[in-house]
Amino acid sequence: MTSQSFVRRSAPATAPSPQGFGMTDAGLVLMATIWGVNYSVVKAGLQAMTPLSFTGVRMVFAAVVLFGIASFAKAAWPGRRDAARLLLLGLLGNGCYQLLFISGMARTRAGVAALIVAAGPAWIAIMSRMLGRERVSRLGWAGIGLQLVGVLCVVGSTQKFEGGAEGLLGALLIAAGSVAWALYSVLLQPYTQRSNGLHLSALTLASGAAMMGLVGLPDMLRLDWGSVGVAGWGAVAYSALFAMVLAYLLFYHGVRVLGPTKTAMYGNLQPIIAIAVAWALLHETPTGWQLLGAGFIMGGLLVSRTAKVRPAPEALEEAA
Repeated sequence: MTSQSFVRRSAPATAPSPQGFGMTDAGLVLMATIWGVNYSVVKAGLQAMTPLSFTGVRMVFAAVVLFGIASFAKAAWPGRRDAARLLLLGLLGNGCYQLLFISGMARTRAGVAALIVAAGPAWIAIMSRMLGRERVSRLGWAGIGLQLVGVLCVVGSTQKFEGGAEGLLGALLIAAGSVAWALYSVLLQPYTQRSNGLHLSALTLASGAAMMGLVGLPDMLRLDWGSVGVAGWGAVAYSALFAMVLAYLLFYHGVRVLGPTKTAMYGNLQPIIAIAVAWALLHETPTGWQLLGAGFIMGGLLVSRTAKVRPAPEALEEAA
């Protein structure tokens, strides 16, 4: 099925109007909190395990748990055609993205990763426009711009980090992962309208977990499991159960209710959360630039959330 046929089946007949802050928004704030904390958790996990073994274990664990939960859902599983396409999308959004992300995290700092990932709404907005899914208003673009300025203030104010070819490679890998996730988010939206969220999450995570399990198998076979320790296993559990099960379910619900662009905008809260966690646990006092950046991010989020994100005209014509 082509992207245009996706639009025909999912585009609403009229443009949705902005709504107030509700339970979906609250869930997305929780999602951003979980993912914001996860940067530090992943760094802790990488002290005990190699990047590929850590990601392979946590993704397989998360997939098993999610399939167990999804088996209790009363709704019917997607048909063979949709299931096959969701498995393919899972290779992109969970397999390729996680491989690129963890490889980048091992080479650069969490703040750099947070900055690059925070550009996700811009990539999603561009791809939604290119595929004829959504058209963001000027106010929406202004909100995205404010958020990116805020992220620059927050991350740019942190302590100096090591540069060089290794750090640059890590940044490029995370950027490539962000593009993969953005494309995945846009292509996934039609399925969120007709598939149960638990089933959708389980299928897309299953193929990504299978891919990462195979990629990480050599590292897992070489790993001294007895040396992982409580902190390492705790990092695996948090990254699997919270960052990959609970947060993903909140993300898919947001895509279904608010659309991919507005859902992704909440990801820009992650740098603020990362600073707050470092302040509480590592006693790193936020600087004036970080507080200014927090203001830009929150202001941009509010502007973007109230701006109209309309289906593209060509999508409305085909839906009529």
